[in-house]
This record gives sequence, structure tokens and C-alpha cells, in this order.
Amino acid sequence: MNRPVTDGDSRLKADRRGLAYGRTTIVRELSLALPDGRVTAIVGPNGCGKSTLLAGLARLHPPSGGGVVVDGRDIRDLPTREVARRIALLPQHTVAPEGLTVAELIRFGRHPHQGLMRQWSAEDERVLAESLAAADIEALADRPLNALSGGQRQRAWIAMAIAQQTPLLFLDEPTSALDLGHQLEVFELIRALAASGKTVVMVVHDLVSACRFADHMVAMLDGDVVAEGPPAEVVTPALVRRLYGIECTLIADPVTGSPMLANPHRPTGGA
Repeated sequence: MNRPVTDGDSRLKADRRGLAYGRTTIVRELSLALPDGRVTAIVGPNGCGKSTLLAGLARLHPPSGGGVVVDGRDIRDLPTREVARRIALLPQHTVAPEGLTVAELIRFGRHPHQGLMRQWSAEDERVLAESLAAADIEALADRPLNALSGGQRQRAWIAMAIAQQTPLLFLDEPTSALDLGHQLEVFELIRALAASGKTVVMVVHDLVSACRFADHMVAMLDGDVVAEGPPAEVVTPALVRRLYGIECTLIADPVTGSPMLANPHRPTGGA
């Protein structure tokens, strides 16, 4: 069952939001209120609508119904530049021109704040330096992106989103294709951004990582939100079975207390 939009201090709310490609419904009517200054993880099996929901919340996909409210205003009523000043979206697959340096990439994050009457300024230079520092990549500023490790490159892209200076940051599978060490680097950066006041919404493939690094979880299946809330309350053996078709025992992480899956296996006779 979808939980209704609740009153409170959420900067972003979706009310009966639906998304479709042509006549194919990808995300059904759902309602969400994302907690401010926290990390929300959207989880679920492949093809359930996670990335489509994220793009729809950022106004990249037109809705088939309902709407999204940002800071009390319908996102459809906001000029494109204004949306870009409120929401930064980093897609799963990113492409940059050959030879582009880290600093040059981050400069793109300042575009929503520039125009015909406002070019690169001392303020932009300050934000560039702060973004490099926030992602801990000051030493890499003049390095080409294609010379970086996977984790360094992903931190550079996130630094570009930081430079956009939006209160809302959307990340689509930010640790995709990264090894364990680089995954931890990126997740720790995400936690630091939330601690600084940003509201972060990320699509996460790994349920255990979502439990460990997110404050709030949205579980999706076949275009519907089937559970929402703190990971320790949302994730149950029944939910894991429903989402992924596997049986497991849940144990608490001895350090963080977040849910961990023990002995995951397919039910006898298959899912």
C-alpha cells in the first residue's frame, strides 16, 4: 500500500504521481514525502521503475497523472533554470568529452547560476573550490577524468552536482560498477552531504548498502511503492521475498545495527 503524503517539512512531495512511456505505465499513482536533510534509498528489483521515478521527480519525464511539489510549488510551474537550482540529478551513465579535467567538469555545475548578464565570477570560483574540497579531490583538479580511478571519477561527478548548489540531490545508482573500497568512498561522501543539510535521494541496487547508508527507504515493485520508512522498520524477510524472490534471515549489523541478510537462498522449487 502506498503511504499518503504527510504534512511536515519535506521540500519535495509527490501526490498520486504516475509515469508512462506511451501507453505503458512504468510508475503507477504513488504518493511520497521525502525527509529533509536525510538520505533516501529507492530499492527494488530490475525494471520496477526506480530510475524512472527518480527522473520523474526531477521533471525529466512528463507525468501521466498527479504532480510533484517542491518547496510548496508544483514543479511544472517552475522555469527550467529554477528547477536546476533546486534539484541536481546525476544519472547512472555519465559521459564527458575526451580530455576534460576535473575542474572543467565541475564548472558545468554552475550553469544554472549563469546567464547573459552573469558569467564566471569570484563566487563561482569559490564554489568550485568548495566542491573540490567537499568531494576530497582538490589534488585532482587538473587531472583528466579519463586518468582517474572509478571511485575518483564518481566523486568528481558528484562534485559537479555539489557545485550546482541545490538543496536536493538525486543519484541514480551512484556506486554502479565500483569495487567495495570505492563504493564505501562514495557512500561516505553521500552521508557527509546529508550531514551538511542536503536532501539526497539515491537509487541503490544493493539492499544491504541501502540499509546501512540510508535514513529512509522506498521499496518498489512493478511500478508501485510497497513499503516506505526507516530501513530497520521496512526491511523484513517477507519484503525481501516479495521483492527478490529469495528467503533469508535478517540480523543486525554489530556496529551500525542496520539490517543484514544472512543465508539468502532461493525457495525450494524456485521463486
